[in-house]
Amino acid sequence: MTKKHSYVLGINAYDHDASACLLRDGELRWAIAKERLTREKHDGGFYREPVDYCLDAEGVSVDDIDLVVRNCYIMPPAEMERRMLHQPLRYFAPGEGDKPADYPKFFKNVRVEYVSHHLAHAYSAFAPSPFDEGVVMVVDGVGSYRSDVTEHVPEADVASPLARESESYYRFSGSDIETLKKVWMEPVRGFLSEEFINMPGLGAYYSRASTYIFGDWNKCGELMGLAPYGRPGNVEPLLELDAQNLRVLEWPATLDQPWGPATGGKWEGNPAMAHWQDLAWRVQDDAERVLLARARWLRETTGAKNLVIAGGVALNCVANGRIAREAGFDNVWIQPAAGDDGIAIGCAFYGRLALQKHPRNFVMKHAYLGRDYSNDEIAAARNAFPARFETDAESFDDICAETAKRLSEGKVIGWFQGRSEFGPRALGNRSLLADPRSAEMKDRLNKRIKFRQGFRPFAPIVLAERSKEIFEGDHDSPFMLMAQNVRPEWRDRIPAIVHVDGTARVQTVSEDTNPRLYRLLTEFEKLTGVPALLNTSYNVKGEPIVETPADAVYCFLHTNIDCLVMNDMIVTKAPLYNWTSPLFKFFRDVAAKVRAGVQAG
Repeated sequence: MTKKHSYVLGINAYDHDASACLLRDGELRWAIAKERLTREKHDGGFYREPVDYCLDAEGVSVDDIDLVVRNCYIMPPAEMERRMLHQPLRYFAPGEGDKPADYPKFFKNVRVEYVSHHLAHAYSAFAPSPFDEGVVMVVDGVGSYRSDVTEHVPEADVASPLARESESYYRFSGSDIETLKKVWMEPVRGFLSEEFINMPGLGAYYSRASTYIFGDWNKCGELMGLAPYGRPGNVEPLLELDAQNLRVLEWPATLDQPWGPATGGKWEGNPAMAHWQDLAWRVQDDAERVLLARARWLRETTGAKNLVIAGGVALNCVANGRIAREAGFDNVWIQPAAGDDGIAIGCAFYGRLALQKHPRNFVMKHAYLGRDYSNDEIAAARNAFPARFETDAESFDDICAETAKRLSEGKVIGWFQGRSEFGPRALGNRSLLADPRSAEMKDRLNKRIKFRQGFRPFAPIVLAERSKEIFEGDHDSPFMLMAQNVRPEWRDRIPAIVHVDGTARVQTVSEDTNPRLYRLLTEFEKLTGVPALLNTSYNVKGEPIVETPADAVYCFLHTNIDCLVMNDMIVTKAPLYNWTSPLFKFFRDVAAKVRAGVQAG
């Protein structure tokens, strides 16, 4: 029997944000991060769950895969697996039934290859982009060791074998890519020297400030949201850029305030708040200044008209907006999973283009790469004990019109539709939606539903053809990765999605990529005259975005979300919910403690 399709599997292995994606004949079919399945934020380690998810969604097995390409920024996965045979590494440990000795056998009789970190980022950016040629900017916290890099490095960019990737710049044409420049971080001395936040790089510097303020290197999005509250000039610049040579200055003794977590979560009114705000402003300003200079250099030295960006720093919407407006490129495109979860995409396309030598034949027009869920699966989640006692449900022939009506009445809606998004941003299929006309909506969502700091902003979704009426700029923004200025005449009309600096992290919605969300926006405009909604991820602080109907129901019942819309069904809390919910919560907590005790025993 002739094989119908060619499959390439890409994997971000073992480090944080483990993920997998599956190409079929060069088309990106499925992709998911492990955290969505295990419910552990930024989950890493072994990758069985996301691999199985992609294979099951396609209806194939490992035996149908022609090529597997993996990356791990710590070291090549094969070397990691050899070490785990004799060295216990708990974070990277497999799940029940998987043993380190079995890792090489997971893809038995399948060709398995490796690609280094920044090159994988680069392929994730240019391979699915809409451009035939252009340049690539990759900036993140830390990449592969120089000794593990699989690409040709320009002779001028010398580094020691233990230097780590910090920035990489490329030119591409068709399926071919050329390395133009690499910026390395040399190893540092002393205790915790392997902690990348102590290394002299742009992304590492940003994560160092995130650690200082939030106690977590991976809270860079929160740092970006805090920055506009800071006072310019109160903290001296900590980066120097001279003729494209970047120097990260020593951390000054004046930055000695307590970590944010030491406050017990009390942000508003904290004596150190102004200090944190000022530092956030400084770090964001430094990052924008350097990134804009790098982008202009890339434009001037290559003459390229098209720029694609990847790496964790590419999730900085404010810097992206400035690059799009000020760097001189005709077009700027950013892959929605620009962080390390998107490494899986880069691995797969590296396999397809560089190893199998196929031409590019795919353009990424949307990020809906998860599976969808049937009405039967949704009903089963709602009817599971104890949810069936806590919820009511009703189906509607025109779900968009009914949902728009409830939104216009001030309801907060959990919107669960179709295939889940790949990447850190909810793009309208696993979203919380609300009316942007209410200034109080921002505080209500932050305090009573998301359970997060009050300074955190919310983003708008807007009909693509109406975006220029509300927001300044000509760039389409389907992946919510560019901040734009809100036009002055609209700021008082949609205050819930306007940040303190007058900007918004815009997502434009077109009918061809998400017809149901487009229709919801159209129905809401009919009622209110506003072609936009507040959109935030369907989760609470510290948890991944919901993936399954069960995840959505659980989050709905444990927050103050008013209604949950799943396919054509609207779920509400039953009249006796406030009485029954504490009782069910008590039994759930007891059951969890019993399970924990049994496992410990």
